[in-house]
Amino acid sequence: MQLSNGELSSLKRANAWINSKPITSSDLKGKVVLIEFGTYTCINWIRTLPYIRGWYEKYRDKGLVVITVHTPEFPFEKSVDNVRKAIKDMKIDFPVAIDNQQDIWNAFNNRYWPACYLIDTKGRIRHHQFGEGGYEESEHIIQQLLVEAGATGLSNGVTVTADGCELAADWNSLKSAENYLGYERTENFTADGLKYDKPHVYGAPSILLLNHWALSGNWTVQKQSIKLNNTKGKIVYRFHARDFHLVMGPAVPGTSIRFRVLIDGKLPGTAHGIDVDEQGNGELTDQRLYQLIRQPNSVSDCQIEIEFFDNGVEAFAVTFG
Repeated sequence: MQLSNGELSSLKRANAWINSKPITSSDLKGKVVLIEFGTYTCINWIRTLPYIRGWYEKYRDKGLVVITVHTPEFPFEKSVDNVRKAIKDMKIDFPVAIDNQQDIWNAFNNRYWPACYLIDTKGRIRHHQFGEGGYEESEHIIQQLLVEAGATGLSNGVTVTADGCELAADWNSLKSAENYLGYERTENFTADGLKYDKPHVYGAPSILLLNHWALSGNWTVQKQSIKLNNTKGKIVYRFHARDFHLVMGPAVPGTSIRFRVLIDGKLPGTAHGIDVDEQGNGELTDQRLYQLIRQPNSVSDCQIEIEFFDNGVEAFAVTFG
């Protein structure tokens, strides 16, 4: 597929650049280029990072240019300061283009986080990968394009180690799908008397059906998120997966919110995620993805209860792994 002038030239419409001066299409002439679309709360993109980071470190001196295009999904991801902090925390050293108006996204006619495009020295897309996976094939194409460009001394592929949120999903045990919490796209919300965009006191049943969720306390269900109006609010979710993640944070920047996680009514212990301790205690300080549960042994249906001790939390989506 031959790129048109509009695709790579759309890089000039980036709102800002992180880890680089602005990069233009003329800067990329004659280069082998990897362009990957992501957004910093997307677990699917996060799990590709060990490979993208590894390829950048291994092949940048052989001529590979790596660019992440950060196209936000949620409003808070448009904050350049938020993105800059996330990029630093994720130890990303390669260039990141901020694409808040989806100009680059639309120029590539892209529809996915993550999406990886490999472009040869003549400006042709020689390979693309939508979603996670396909790493061995993608690296084979990277090496092929670099050899075509005159690179020599390429060795075997990268060896990737991952932990935390970057660890690949346990696909064999995964029976829960990503879900949004705002009323525009949510599924399986269990509630009596649902109110849109208005404060309402909700009550959660003791047992939920698999992949159903509920609220307890005074919440406002908004188009893209839910917001806690008083203290002592809860989110309850029944799921089947090794990992449970929640995109959330303080609605007011600079504040913090204490919370506690229970799994099947008990402290998580060794099943705690990286953002809580064994007693289930955690604190929200940023709007980002939080890993609350990582089950260390066999995976079965379970119910998580997240209780917040301060008001002002805003939650957007749940993801699993």
